[in-house]
Amino acid sequence: MHDSAILMPPSLDAYVPAAPPQRRVAVLMSGGVDSSMAAHLLRQSGLEVVGITMKVPVSCEGPVAGCCGADAAFVCRQLGVPHYFVDVTEPFRRLIIEAFRTDYAEGRTPNPCVDCNTRLKFSLVWDLVERSFGVGRLATGHYARVVDGPDGPRLARGADRAKDQSYFLYGIAPARLSQLSLPLGDRTKAEVRATAEEIGLEVAEKAESMELCFAGQGDYRMALSAEQADRPGDLTDMAGRRIGEHKGISNYTLGQRKGLGFAGGKPLYVGRINAHRNTVALGTRQEVSFHCITAGEPNILIPDEYVPDVRVFGKVRSYGEPQPCTISVARPDTFAVHFEDPCFAPCPGQRLVLYNPDGEIIAGGTIAGASHA
Repeated sequence: MHDSAILMPPSLDAYVPAAPPQRRVAVLMSGGVDSSMAAHLLRQSGLEVVGITMKVPVSCEGPVAGCCGADAAFVCRQLGVPHYFVDVTEPFRRLIIEAFRTDYAEGRTPNPCVDCNTRLKFSLVWDLVERSFGVGRLATGHYARVVDGPDGPRLARGADRAKDQSYFLYGIAPARLSQLSLPLGDRTKAEVRATAEEIGLEVAEKAESMELCFAGQGDYRMALSAEQADRPGDLTDMAGRRIGEHKGISNYTLGQRKGLGFAGGKPLYVGRINAHRNTVALGTRQEVSFHCITAGEPNILIPDEYVPDVRVFGKVRSYGEPQPCTISVARPDTFAVHFEDPCFAPCPGQRLVLYNPDGEIIAGGTIAGASHA
């Protein structure tokens, strides 16, 4: 058993570096229109491009919605660039799938896409590409930007605010920002698709993938064992009084309203999950909304702005606009903020990402808890 990324033989012609190192770039390609267009745009700019696709395990039974890796190889053939698969099966199982299962079993709400970017794409895979090909620059098709700041490059929101994906990238090591390329950051999704159609890209009309890659594009519960998903326990109100029975804590997430198995005569939401007691608590929207959020494992991208009493903008989930808040604690191992308006159902295990007024990421971390005060 191995625990590292493994470079597989070339899908097409082997990559033989010819350009100077600063003109080489590896593009992480899923086979979708975004990463395919990233490779096209970088090649059009005169860079020497090599396509890289991660080979990940599929952790479910039943049909799988096609192999995106094959699409990536076909796109590279169309663009005339070399393509390789990188087998990350074992590290993906350990770092992503098992962590995902553990989080859900313990009542947390994981974000495997953030973990994959941080622990695999921007770590193991990037290291492998640099060792194998002498390619230090890495590119993805994310809608985010790398901008110049007074102290060096900064990670910022994409121009298409509706598609902004900077939230998923906050975990990148600060030292690597100077070698990260995000060619779609100044474009809208509509522009990207239109250009893909104009150049006849084979995947121009391909639907977006919105599910977990390791669950075969199915329900995330397919990646959970029956023991994790199905152990019943007490359903309570926010004061801890028993009001019914839940179906297993991994079937619930904070903020959930549908499929609760309880009719309370008014809208109720999952407000707390206690893995050790195997309980799920329900409350009103007001009861499950909090002003103060604490997060651990911070990745600090702008140290000068990571200080108490600074007004910033925070996101506790990937969608929606960052909301105004003030940093109350800013330590190397943890930070906390106070939102001006209560934040609905912040989920332990999800991420709290802080932005400055220019849309640049100051820091991000894993949500540990919330309070009303």
